[in-house]
Amino acid sequence: MEARGKQDLWKQTKLEVLKALREMAIIQSAESSNRIEGVEVESSRLKPLLSGKSKPRDRSEEEVLGYRKALDLVFEQYQNLEVTPEIIQHLHQLSHGGYSGDAGCWKKRNNEIIEILPSGERLVRFIPVTPEQAPNAVAQLCIGFKNALEQRQLPDIVAIAAFVLDFLCIHPFRDGNGRVSRLLSLLLLLQSQYELGRYISLERLVESSKERYYDTLKLSSQHWHEGDHDLSMFLNFFCAIIKEGYSELATRVSLSVYSGSALTEIVQQAILSRIGLFSLQELKHACPSASEQLIKKVLYEFKSQGRVSLLGKGRSARWRVTGLAV
Repeated sequence: MEARGKQDLWKQTKLEVLKALREMAIIQSAESSNRIEGVEVESSRLKPLLSGKSKPRDRSEEEVLGYRKALDLVFEQYQNLEVTPEIIQHLHQLSHGGYSGDAGCWKKRNNEIIEILPSGERLVRFIPVTPEQAPNAVAQLCIGFKNALEQRQLPDIVAIAAFVLDFLCIHPFRDGNGRVSRLLSLLLLLQSQYELGRYISLERLVESSKERYYDTLKLSSQHWHEGDHDLSMFLNFFCAIIKEGYSELATRVSLSVYSGSALTEIVQQAILSRIGLFSLQELKHACPSASEQLIKKVLYEFKSQGRVSLLGKGRSARWRVTGLAV
């Protein structure tokens, strides 16, 4: 909440930096949220696809582009979007790339949450509600969440975490429940004035902690059907992701002291935050909004200043931040 209080100051003093971060966050969010669900797109295709310069070539690209459209809806219309079953179905429809198949439709068959062990054995982690129960369960969840906010008996962030966990336990769609849960998280956080998701990809942070994410879901969903589950593990994870994101945002904003455009500053920050050896490809992935030409330009400027050193040549070349950059 302390970090949330700094948002207005950052918007007044670091507007250009935040604009550059915003586009980067959208690209990373669309990529990470889909990749968590096993939907992947070539990194070289992401930027032209999500910027509208290229049309989707396959189902995976349609879903990644659809997630971008869902993000745009959340960021642009969050003040007018009341969380209802209809809005949840619409987010699912968008994030699935349109109107084909069962996009936006409640599940028609039972679906279990499965864990595949290293041995290949399939283990049932959780059994969600039945298809017959799902529509009413989602409706009751939306009503209960609205009442919780109106009664003000819980901090908003606790109510949001509980909502997300309940939604995942209901598991109302055949697939894509994780993607919709992350869109709902962004929407509800924005409505509670946590604007972090605009500038830092929370989906990327979840992906980087994917094992812990699934472990906390497993622990907090135990005895959920009996109403005797323990929210605390998932709540701690949820808050930790938000705290980590605000910490990253504060670092990026505070480091933006160099001359040049906001996008150049973003690349500079990404370089100076590297630990150990790193490659050009890693920087391209960290700065999807920046061109390879700009990244190389900043690298060689830093090299001439003694801020970074270059080891090797060609594809095997690696960079390292030197002591002068600290």
